[in-house]
Amino acid sequence: MKAKFAIIALLLGVAVQASAQNNVAEEVAWVVGDEPIYKSDIEEQYMQLQYERQPIDGNPYCVIPERMAIEKLFLHQAKIDTVKVQDAMVIQQAESRINYFIANLGSREKVEEYFRKPLPELKEQMIEVIRNQYTVQEVQRSLTKDVKATPSDVRKYFASLPSDSIPYIPQQVEVKLLSLNPVIPQQEIDDVKSRLRDFTNKINSGESEFSTLAILYSEDGSSMYGGEIGFKSRSELVPEFASVAFNLNDTKKVSKIVETEFGYHIIQLIEKRGDRINCRHILLRPKVAQKDLEEATVRLDSIRQDMIAGKFTFEEATQWISQDKDTKNNKGIMVNRRTSSTKFEMADLPQEIAKVVDKMQEGEISQPFVMIDPNRNKEIVAIVKLTRRIAGHKANLSEDYQTLKAMYENSRKAKIIDDWVAKKQRETFVRIDDDWRNCEFKYSGWIKN
Repeated sequence: MKAKFAIIALLLGVAVQASAQNNVAEEVAWVVGDEPIYKSDIEEQYMQLQYERQPIDGNPYCVIPERMAIEKLFLHQAKIDTVKVQDAMVIQQAESRINYFIANLGSREKVEEYFRKPLPELKEQMIEVIRNQYTVQEVQRSLTKDVKATPSDVRKYFASLPSDSIPYIPQQVEVKLLSLNPVIPQQEIDDVKSRLRDFTNKINSGESEFSTLAILYSEDGSSMYGGEIGFKSRSELVPEFASVAFNLNDTKKVSKIVETEFGYHIIQLIEKRGDRINCRHILLRPKVAQKDLEEATVRLDSIRQDMIAGKFTFEEATQWISQDKDTKNNKGIMVNRRTSSTKFEMADLPQEIAKVVDKMQEGEISQPFVMIDPNRNKEIVAIVKLTRRIAGHKANLSEDYQTLKAMYENSRKAKIIDDWVAKKQRETFVRIDDDWRNCEFKYSGWIKN
C-alpha cells in the first residue's frame, strides 16, 4: 500500500504547520525575516522524505531548512507584489488529492487514521501547502517571464558549452500515421447506456454514491478522484459535455446520458463558481468487436497495397481516408506534444507504434496493426510510415536547435532566480542557530559575518 503514495511528497509541510502553531515553546532553528523555522519542521520533513525515499543532494539537515528559507523569501515577495493564485485551482487540487487518498486507502476514516488528523483539518493544511507552492511558482514565473532566446543567443550558448556538457540525444524518428476507427455495434452501445441508466437509478435511490461508482467503474482517469474533474471553464471541456454540465443546477441529480468523442457519460454537479464548474462524471466506452477490428485491418491492408503499387501516396491517403483528427490534415505527420516537434524519441511514441517503427527502414510503410488511441483510449487500426530515423548523437545546432534553445532559456531563468535569492539574502534579516552554521549551503549568503 505504501508504494502508492509518492504523491504524498507534495504534502511535506502539512503536518509541520499545525505543530508550529500549537507549540509556542518549540525550538527555533532559523528565523527568516520575521518567520521562524522550527526544529520540528525540519525533522518532520526529513522523516517524510525518508518515507518517500526522495533523494537529497547533501546533508538533509542543511538542505531542508535552506529550501524552507528560500520558500519564505518568495512568499514574502508575493505579499509585496500582491501575487494571488486562484482559490478554485488550489481547492480543486486539495480535494482531488483527498479523493485520491480515499480511493486508495478505502475510506475517509482510514485517511484520517493514516494522517492522524480529521479530514477538514487535513484539507485546510493541504490547501495552505498547495497555495504556497503555486505562489512560489507565480513569483518565479514573474521574475523570468521576459526570458526569450534568439538564434544568436543559442549559438553563443552552444559555443560556450564544454564538450562534456553537450547533451547526448537518443535515437529519434519522424513518423506519419493513418488510422481507421472500426464501427461499434449498436448492441454494444445499448449495453453501455443500460449500465449508465442502472448507475443513475442506484444513485437517485440512495443505494450508491456517485463517487463510489465512479471509482469502481468509470473508464476515465478522474475515476481515482471519484469522477471529479475539478473546476473547468466551457472552453476546457468538449462541447457536448459542457452543454449538459453547465445546465445542471441540482447537486443531487444525475444528468442524462451524454455522448462525446470519448464515449458515454453521466454527470453530477458539485459546484458552480462564476464561469467555472466542478462536477463528477462516469465514463464508459463501448468496445470494438473482434470481427470489426479484423474487417478494418483487411481494408487498411488493401489501402497499403495500393500505396505500394503507386496508385496514390501515403500522404494523399491520410487526407481521404484517415480518421485521426490530429494528423489527417497534416499529411499524416505526427507531432510530439512534449516538445512540439516532429521528432520522437522511442519512449515518446505510443507503445504500439514504437514497437512497429523499431523494425522499420526509412520510407517503409508498416503492416496494419491494432493500437489504443492515446487520446480516446479505444482500439483503432493503423499503419505508419517511417520518414526519418536520426541516430543517437551529441546535440548540434542543425538537428537539435529546440533542445539547445530550451537549455539556454532554463539556464537563464536559473541564473535570474539565483541572483534574486542572493539579493534577498542581503536584504533580509536571517538568524541561524549555531547547530546549522557549519552547513554547506547552495547559497552562501545565509550567514553574515
